[in-house]
Amino acid sequence: MEYDYVIVGAGSAGCVLANRLSADPEVSVALVEAGGQDDKLEIRMPAGFAKLFKTDYDWNFTTAKQGEMAGRELYWPRGRVVGGSSSLNAQMWVRGCQQDYDQWEIPGWSYEDVLPYFTKAERRIGSNHGGVYGSAGPLFISELRSPNVTTAAFLKACEELGFERLAELNGRSNEGYSPTPVTQDRGRRWSAADGYLRPALKRPNLTLITEANVDRVVFDGTRATGVEHSGGAVLRARREVILSAGAIGSPYLLLRSGVGAADELRDAGVPIVHDLPEVGKNLQDHLSSGVFVTCKQPVTLTKAESIGNLLRYIVLRSGMLTTNVGEAVAFLRTSPEEPAPDIELIFAPGPFIDHGLTPPTGHGLTVGVVLLQPESRGRIGLNGREVLIDPRYLAKEGDVKRLVAGLKVAKQVFATAAMKPWAGGPMAPYDAPESDEELELWVRDQSKTLYHPAGSCRMGTDADSVVDPSLRVRGVEGLRVVDVSIMPTLNRGHTHAPAVMIGEKAAELIAKTPS
Repeated sequence: MEYDYVIVGAGSAGCVLANRLSADPEVSVALVEAGGQDDKLEIRMPAGFAKLFKTDYDWNFTTAKQGEMAGRELYWPRGRVVGGSSSLNAQMWVRGCQQDYDQWEIPGWSYEDVLPYFTKAERRIGSNHGGVYGSAGPLFISELRSPNVTTAAFLKACEELGFERLAELNGRSNEGYSPTPVTQDRGRRWSAADGYLRPALKRPNLTLITEANVDRVVFDGTRATGVEHSGGAVLRARREVILSAGAIGSPYLLLRSGVGAADELRDAGVPIVHDLPEVGKNLQDHLSSGVFVTCKQPVTLTKAESIGNLLRYIVLRSGMLTTNVGEAVAFLRTSPEEPAPDIELIFAPGPFIDHGLTPPTGHGLTVGVVLLQPESRGRIGLNGREVLIDPRYLAKEGDVKRLVAGLKVAKQVFATAAMKPWAGGPMAPYDAPESDEELELWVRDQSKTLYHPAGSCRMGTDADSVVDPSLRVRGVEGLRVVDVSIMPTLNRGHTHAPAVMIGEKAAELIAKTPS
């Protein structure tokens, strides 16, 4: 039960680390995952991801009541399975833009610094204008096999509104519109576990431990020496413990282990190992609102689960069940003062209501509106010994204004000539708000997470940051955090791609550290 490296969390970054670190036959690696194996059909079948929500494959988190959102508690799904959230997500591979990484202003983490790690991960299948993507990496990045007919209409609507068509979405600038690149291989989800972990498990020096919930990091003084997981078993780490448990799990484990704000630890009855006040702070998430309309023709995903579609998927790996739901995107600036896009539109050729948990009553279409650069900051904390999630959505007025502006653009999309054959009237719960006041009320009453929490173990060069630019936790030894919790600010994209990039870069940093 002793290894050179113990990695907590078999999600996007953890799978990358397990593969890259175990490539050295001289070291031993343990990867510990709270969930079980990723062998369910709904994981493999792209359109099935919503069926995994609120099941044993999901942490099924709930936020604290949000004062600026009608006092609502919001549901946050996160993957509790091998592959982590890359086994539950909508497979959208969206890196963000150059500004996202340059604005961190951290040596070694500029756009030029991180770009090679994106391309190292990618195996682009399909178009690759300008060589934007890598072509030999572990992760298949493909085009949708069977996009819906209404998705082409959405793209035509974007053209009609004067937006720029992107030759490839994941270049230096993402301002414009594009079909969504997806992590799929011939119509099948291709998670971080598929690309990185499964090939590496053939190595004798890599051990995967599933259904083992880690309770805390074990310290000898201020040096991390291992982790204790459910049942009281301790896995010892000769070199390092690496937390890749995500923007909720990693800060929570630090706090449970005595690394965090001293007052908070005392209140929770946790012995203090190191007073590090910023642990759990700086929490950010992409908040999403949307416009829902009926579809005039019965062509949407509402009937995707028919026997015919299921057989077509199983036999041919094509048809509606290969959809990732978010089939096209547009990244826009709501004002010329924005340095880069601040709003994302996501088109779904179906009524994606209540995270897909509410069965649609008919054919409908969705344009989701995503706030890309929230000003509001929340925290991960301890509620006794349990986790507290308080994103403090819409605490800053600018966040509300940007979402209202984005909803106005989404309404314009459905008013175009391109969408006229398809888009009908409003579809419940959407009630077609018109004024800024009505739109703001819609934002507060109905917005939901887009599943991108980040920032809660902020990386920085300052003494207040949780991890340094090598991702080592400040004030202790033998402990790093490697996941999107280290991001100082969110990217103008989605978080799976940066999680993989962070894993790739961290693996090199760790491998270069003297033993």
